[in-house]
Amino acid sequence: MPANKSGPAPKKKKGRRGRLVAITVVLLLVAGIGCGAYWGVSTVRASFPETTGSLKLSGLSHPVNVSRDGNGIPQIYADTDEDLFRAQGYVQAQDRFWEMDVRRHLTAGRLSEMFGKGQVKTDEFLRTLGWRHVAQKEYDTKLSPSTKKYLQAYSDGVNAYLKDHQGSALSLEYAALGLENDYAPEKWTPVDSVAWLKAMAWDLRGNMQEEIDRSLMTSRFKPEQIAQLYPAYPYKRNKPIVEGGSVDPASKRFRPKNAKGGANATPAGNATAGLQSQLSSLSKTLDKVPALLGPNGNGIGSNSWVVSGDHTTTGKPLLANDPHLAPQMPSLWYQMGLHCRTTGPRCNYDVSGFTFSGMPGVVIGHNQNISWGMTNLGADVSDLYLEKISADGYLFDNKQRPFLTRKETIKVAGGEDRHITVRATQNGPIVSDRDDELTHVGKDAPVGNAAPDRGDGYAVSLRWTALDPGRSMDAVFEIDRATDWTGFRRAAAHFEVPSQNLIYADTKGNIGYQAPGTIPVRGAGDGTYPAPGWDRKYRWKGYIPQSALPYEYNPERGYIVTANQAVVDEDKYPYLLTKDWGYGARSQRINDLIQSRIKDGGKVSTDDMQAFQKDNSSEIARLLTPYLTKIDIKDKYVRDAQRLLEGWDFTQEPDSAAAAYFNAVWRNTLKLAFGNKMPKELRVEGQCLAVRPADETGPADDLDKWVRECGERAPDSAQPDGGDRWYEVVRGILDDPHNAWWKTEDRPGHPGDKNRDQLLAEAMKDARYELTAKLGKNIDNWSWGRLHQLYLNNQTLGTDGPGPLQGLFNRGPWNVGGGEAAVDATGWNAAGGYKVTWVPSMRMVVNLADLDKSRWINLTGASGHAYNDHYYDQTDKWAKGELLPWAFSEAAVKQKAKDTLTLTP
Repeated sequence: MPANKSGPAPKKKKGRRGRLVAITVVLLLVAGIGCGAYWGVSTVRASFPETTGSLKLSGLSHPVNVSRDGNGIPQIYADTDEDLFRAQGYVQAQDRFWEMDVRRHLTAGRLSEMFGKGQVKTDEFLRTLGWRHVAQKEYDTKLSPSTKKYLQAYSDGVNAYLKDHQGSALSLEYAALGLENDYAPEKWTPVDSVAWLKAMAWDLRGNMQEEIDRSLMTSRFKPEQIAQLYPAYPYKRNKPIVEGGSVDPASKRFRPKNAKGGANATPAGNATAGLQSQLSSLSKTLDKVPALLGPNGNGIGSNSWVVSGDHTTTGKPLLANDPHLAPQMPSLWYQMGLHCRTTGPRCNYDVSGFTFSGMPGVVIGHNQNISWGMTNLGADVSDLYLEKISADGYLFDNKQRPFLTRKETIKVAGGEDRHITVRATQNGPIVSDRDDELTHVGKDAPVGNAAPDRGDGYAVSLRWTALDPGRSMDAVFEIDRATDWTGFRRAAAHFEVPSQNLIYADTKGNIGYQAPGTIPVRGAGDGTYPAPGWDRKYRWKGYIPQSALPYEYNPERGYIVTANQAVVDEDKYPYLLTKDWGYGARSQRINDLIQSRIKDGGKVSTDDMQAFQKDNSSEIARLLTPYLTKIDIKDKYVRDAQRLLEGWDFTQEPDSAAAAYFNAVWRNTLKLAFGNKMPKELRVEGQCLAVRPADETGPADDLDKWVRECGERAPDSAQPDGGDRWYEVVRGILDDPHNAWWKTEDRPGHPGDKNRDQLLAEAMKDARYELTAKLGKNIDNWSWGRLHQLYLNNQTLGTDGPGPLQGLFNRGPWNVGGGEAAVDATGWNAAGGYKVTWVPSMRMVVNLADLDKSRWINLTGASGHAYNDHYYDQTDKWAKGELLPWAFSEAAVKQKAKDTLTLTP
């Protein structure tokens, strides 16, 4: 495929035989020539699942059929609930057991058992959080008997598969891991499934990083400067989800004193002055965990929207959803249908959609009556607390309290066991214990007048709703079998963590929105900075009552959009949900697209919903480009690039040279105006050491020399990530050309910028030379897709394994369009470059008039086995914005079926 089109970069096509030959060669290099070619081919094929014929599955009460379509997507048909979930466990283990096994080791803090000493630090931190302990408590004390029964049936199905499959018969990764150690997976348990919800909650935990960043900024910026970098949500321009602030009337009596937080919205006195080194180290420690699950922060999110039948061509609702997560191989999602042949008391489910491998049920999708989608609500459900500690305990309310402690043993493949003690206060686990730099917490740092007795600084503890046992696993099953709005809301009340925006539609024509979740009510403070743990005033006072959480049902406007924007105008709602919303660039674009389609009586079609998902218009380009094109540029090389922006429509297609240049200008604008001014604790690796030719109108050989030298890199100041928070920051100063943020310091060969136009001109020059280094001098050869590439990496051996192994499991690159804070959210982080860091991890459009005319796509494919036909067979279509037909009825599934497997008692 040409490089300037959406899709994979050019590569030579190979047949199955050619692929197997290539696999054999690589495996021979890994395993040693003496193993022979048979080892390579047989190892690859050994784990491919049986998808036809008949297999025995112990524990079944009746035969179960597993029908797979041409993409390997399974639809399971059973006569009892237990048979259905037992078969789900077996089938998911067939396709994805390596992924499941890694996930459960992650959530339990046991990665070192598989991968050795390099994962000890991560395990220590995860043990400190205690996800597995909380999951066990949920299973023991919170979950309903029916949920426990389903979890056990699922585990039995997984274990039935494990009984007959070991080593390379489970997956190619186990064959590779066997070259390093003698690891063998243990039996699956129900708690392994429950614990994955904790990882999901961690990925969507809210503003913890913003708390740290704001605190680190206090070393260099004044409070008013920090406030400029975290502007208020633009309610007048970007609509919140719930425009009227709907809550149950009875809930109004629950409005607490200081519901929106106390007056102290800045650090507790000068307490954070002694936390620079501690929080910087904690930030790095936190980053290690999201690297395995997905990025976290303001930019990442999801899109969902629903349009009522009054505005659709079908006369019934259309519902769309595309959650944004880190690109992984395989995708986080697994498509599946779970069908009772006859629904009734013994068998309750007829549901299809996107599941998590390792967890029974369907997370997002539809059943025969309703459909639902999810986006991250972004509620502030975590707080960092500063703790005054001694060897014996911590201070609270002027009294010394003993730590809550537990011992943990971390087993290490190929090494000695590691023993740690987890300490906790009443606020939560002390996370600062889990970093070498933090063992000497703030020894030399002054702490100001907040606690003059604390010359040794503070420890840092974490209060987080996901560390309390809950019923989210119950909610998954309850939503799967809900038949109407009332049942859906009742189920949503149990979806406690992570707090998600839930959208709804049903076959009767109703649409709705519900904000669920356990969301704290704070005493003093508003959650934007770490709070003093020793002060009773800063404790959580309780949680927002479920009856008081915002919702909408059949709103008059006829549609609902959720894309991580504010849920409700804070002036119209009595509780604080968060101070750190996404800023609404994506959500307002979706609102505008829907409104433009339905004005004057227009109707939205399924094709329209699909086209909206691929909309790649850039709001910041629309805002900033008029300023860029008016700047008088003398350098002929830069002027050539500037012309790309003249007449550009602000879309970010993969073949667009203008999109490539603008995004480079945007990245360099952020670096010059903000990144270079950040505190040293927020620095990352960055720009070239080489300096651009001092004579910018000089001969081409000077330019060539600069390009050659640009391979040398050095530490540079952190840049902002470039998300829509930074759209608002720049919008706030754009009409103030002499604002202090536009001013820069002198640098070798270049005087500092004194105003907006000088800085933008400098950013345009830097962008021109940066893209020359990356894409060549000839701007006719530039394209956004060549710069903005998607790589799919196996999250274990594909990232940390030997080079030959990485080649076995990873795929890509694909040259893609879209961009940061666009509806087609192929996100990239301006602090690190243009590589795609998060994506619409799946897309779906549900047609409530005819469920068989719904559409879906996954990022990769059904299989987790490298070189299986379904390892990444959906990715090319995903990159082009295509969707697959989504069969639901038994007749439609039979028509699409390519393979059928019967599981017998």
